[in-house]
Amino acid sequence: MTVSREKFIVDEKGKKTAVILPLRRYRKMLEDLHDLAVVAERRSEESIPLEEMKRRLEKDALLSSISRLSRLSRPLR
Repeated sequence: MTVSREKFIVDEKGKKTAVILPLRRYRKMLEDLHDLAVVAERRSEESIPLEEMKRRLEKDALLSSISRLSRLSRPLR
């Protein structure tokens, strides 16, 4: 069960007018909003097949770095 930690500010009639969020949740929401804005900006760009993107990343030596970071960030079992 998830416990909601938002707190609401209400006016004199009891109508919710604002919300107080935990800072971590607020930052995550800002990050998600930024990601959505980037997607919207790039919507008209031509898509790239996955294999082509892998080739580009390997050429720039980014794919191996990303893979290494991904392995490091996985939880231990």
